This record gives sequence, C-alpha cells and structure tokens, in this order.
Amino acid sequence: MSASIDRRRFLAALPALAMSPRMLAQSPAGPAFRVNGLSQITLTVSDVARSLDFYQGLFGMPVQARQGSTVLLRIGNGPRFLALRQAAGGERPSISALGFGVQGFSIDRAMQTLAAHGITAAPSTAERPGPKQALVRTRRQSEGGSADGSTRDLFVADPSGVVFQLHDVSYCGGSGALGNACPASQPSPKPGLIAVKDTSHFTIAASDPTTVDMYLDLFGFKPMVYQAATPAWQVGSGVHFLMFIGGGGPQRAGGAGTVPAAGRAGGAPAGRGAADGRGAAGGGPARAAGIDHACIAMDNFDPAVITKLLVSYGLKQQEGQGRSPLVTYISLRMPNRGGAEGGTPELYFTDPDGLAIQLQDVKYCGGGGFLGELCPPLPPA
Repeated sequence: MSASIDRRRFLAALPALAMSPRMLAQSPAGPAFRVNGLSQITLTVSDVARSLDFYQGLFGMPVQARQGSTVLLRIGNGPRFLALRQAAGGERPSISALGFGVQGFSIDRAMQTLAAHGITAAPSTAERPGPKQALVRTRRQSEGGSADGSTRDLFVADPSGVVFQLHDVSYCGGSGALGNACPASQPSPKPGLIAVKDTSHFTIAASDPTTVDMYLDLFGFKPMVYQAATPAWQVGSGVHFLMFIGGGGPQRAGGAGTVPAAGRAGGAPAGRGAADGRGAAGGGPARAAGIDHACIAMDNFDPAVITKLLVSYGLKQQEGQGRSPLVTYISLRMPNRGGAEGGTPELYFTDPDGLAIQLQDVKYCGGGGFLGELCPPLPPA
C-alpha cells in the first residue's frame, strides 16, 4: 500500500468531533466572495462533435457561446451552461471544472482577495493553475473574447487541484470585460428528450485535508443537510451544493463509514467512493482527486420515465454503478443516509466518454423525501 493512500486513510479516519472555529466563523463583513450558485459544468471530452451530438440529442440544449473549439450549451434559460472542451493529446476525459457566479465581480479585486487568503498567482505560461493557485487568462477574439483584449477569465485550483472558475453572475462565456456579451444562441438541431433547467451539485473527491477549509474560507458555505456524517455545503441561497468525499474535510461527529451500495449518499454513487476516504467498500484504493460527478436539475423528475427515455436513446440500464460509457442506473439512498423510507431514488448516466452525470428534480437539495427535497433547517452550530 502506498504512503499517499495510508496518509489519506489516516486523515479521513480522524474523529470529526467538531469543526474548527475557522470553518464555523465568518467575518462581520461576510464571505470573501458572494456567490449566487453553480454557474457551469465543464467536460473535457475526447470528441467535441460526438459529445455535442449526444447532449443536444438528449437535452435539446442550444449553443450559448463558443470559445474556439469549446462549445457552451445553455442550461435552462441560461446563462448557466455545460461546456464541452476538447481533450489535448494524451489528456483523459474528465469533468474538469465547475464555476461560481460572483456578485459584483472584478478580476483585479478577486486576485487581491485570493492573495489575501493564501492563493498565489500561477505563472502566466501555465495551462492551468496548480493547487492553491489562480490563473488569469486573456481570451482572444478567436476564442470568443473581445478584440481589445478586455475579456479575461479567472481560474482557481483548490488544495486538491480541482479547478473552478470565478466570474460575474451575468457571465455567459462570451466577450466583453465580464464575458457576458453573447450572440443569439444557436438552436439545437434536435428537440431533445429531456428538458433540463438548472445546475444542481458537484461531488468532489478531495485528497488534501484542507480542501473544504479553503471553500469555506472564501465563500462562507454552510451545511444545508447531512447525508449521514457528510455535509452538503450550500452554494448561494437556493438548493445548489457541493459534497466532498475522500477525506478532504470535516464531517459530523461519528464518521460516515462505508455502507451497502443501496444506502450510499447521493453525493457518492454506489461503489464509487464514500466520505471515509476509501474508494470502495472493503477498503479499496482511494480515488484520485477530481470531480466525481456533476448533477443537472429538471422539472417533474420521475426516475422510471427518465430511465425509459435514456434506454430509448441507446443507453444500457444496469444494476449498480458503472464507469463504462452509455449506461444508466438508479441508486436508492436509504434513511441511514438521510433518504426516504424505501429510498430516495438518485439517477445517473454516463456519456460517450464514461463521464458520470446525475439527474434530479429542481427541488433536490440532497435531503429526504422521494425527490430529495426535504432539507430542514439545521440547528445553530
């Protein structure tokens, strides 16, 4: 067993008797960044044309903007989007970035704030920021930016190396100083089978034990609900959230432990990681840091109906989780993980690259009830 895995398991096994004062405290002025929710999902794919055909055929999503070869598909009424980015030679497909819409956003002010919180500037020649680094990239006209060079994008990597973008709440991936000037969207050539309305959540496999600290330090996130000992950290004032697996931060006293496949958290599909830092039941290898899966929300979620639609689209229905491309499955989150009696159904599918996407109702908050919509107010810390 490698030393890195030993260290992760040791950190994840430490009793979480209390959250640190740093995590619970918030300055009188509020968090460093005020966000209104999760603004984007970026997929790095092996074939943009193939993925574009897949997602437009499934969801009927119009093209909101283009950044060179990267295609931004509008989610709901926008400006939130699903981005399809072409993988470079030798680069593996992944859910490669998430985004936060920031109120009153300014890149220069954001860089100053990040520096004050211990995040350093990445070299200007870097392709992506390293852990606890921020990278400002000027987007040229050929990449959908402005001709005068005023379009700049800010990317930050957390301590585990997971990348997120910070931008104005009006950002659509277009030109202008705020990236909010987008031409009229291009309708999908296909009507789609499922109408998606919003982003929902991300589950992040964290390797560094200070990962959650950084998010709470910058954004002041608070738990919206717990799935056993694992918190769903509320993003904005709605039902968007982040969940962390793999020992990247604190949990409620008692620990989470591994549980049978039918009882896993909505934040961790069956057999694909749990909050105790182990990658599989029985102590399998820890997952590499990264975004495990993203979730998109829709109206009138009915898992049986959605499964039939996915199967009609060519996906294979299976029992339990899977990383192979073009499969779909349902995981039942049981009461021991905050689910409903009989289980809260949580539906997943994989795309042509095997990237896992969860589909839930727009009311889904990771809580109880059939739709996972019951997230009662938590008592004061």
